[in-house]
Amino acid sequence: MKRSGTSIILFNIRKEVLLFLRDDRPDIPYPNMWDLPGGHVEEGETPEACIVREMLEEIETDVSLGRLHAVYDFSDRTEYIFFMEFNVETQNITLHEGQRLQWFSADQLASLQLAYGFDIVLSDFFSSVH
Repeated sequence: MKRSGTSIILFNIRKEVLLFLRDDRPDIPYPNMWDLPGGHVEEGETPEACIVREMLEEIETDVSLGRLHAVYDFSDRTEYIFFMEFNVETQNITLHEGQRLQWFSADQLASLQLAYGFDIVLSDFFSSVH
């Protein structure tokens, strides 16, 4: 059985999405690449509970008002993608995982290769909101 993961697209009034730069360590997947915030669903946990827990742990942010955007069936996992408007500047967010946070526009994302296939997810997201 494939594992399950959750991620959240946090977007602001400028139509930018918040990504974090993964740690640059050889012992983790996709080191030093941009990624959506999220994590693995634990046994007995719902995807909704997982994304709320992960965001409190990683960026001290309550995303309980986030809504499910889509579910992706990747080769290695089932990924539940949530979304929520979030108008906070990166310097006002406490980051506990990764190197840093940055807001990106759709045009800026076109030049990035994202971890875990999230370039497809964000392309779909921007197509659905424009």
